[in-house]
Amino acid sequence: VAAEDQNFPTHHGFDFKAIDKAMEHNKKGRKVRGASTISQQLSKNLFLWQGRSYLRKVQELIIAYMIEGLWDKRRILEVYLNVVEWGEGLFGAEAAARQYFGTSAAQLSPEQAARLATYLPNPKRYGRIRSGPYLDGRTAAILRYMPDAVVP
Repeated sequence: VAAEDQNFPTHHGFDFKAIDKAMEHNKKGRKVRGASTISQQLSKNLFLWQGRSYLRKVQELIIAYMIEGLWDKRRILEVYLNVVEWGEGLFGAEAAARQYFGTSAAQLSPEQAARLATYLPNPKRYGRIRSGPYLDGRTAAILRYMPDAVVP
């Protein structure tokens, strides 16, 4: 939550502020910035394809809204963490914890959990790198956000 969707506890599947920020950022021609919530990412991972298109984005929003209506936030997060990809063919937090740290997800330290979260924007790339200035800085930032990332 601290890494992917800090407004997760309060939104209903999509975050209009994040969408507006991403659109402004992307107008400037810099690196493309996304605004998908955890619920949107879950809907894509469970039901849709990985490519980028307006059709997929609309479907993703509809499914995310439905998921938010059916499940509570803890269930959404639980399913997300069990299906998200953390590396080439590496799915779920448990598999990632065992692969990268040799322990169960329940036994991860806050630093290890934050490091795993840094891989999520691009797990096939960052999971291979595992360390470096960007990942170290991002891990530190996630650790700072963690106390505020409480899911009801």
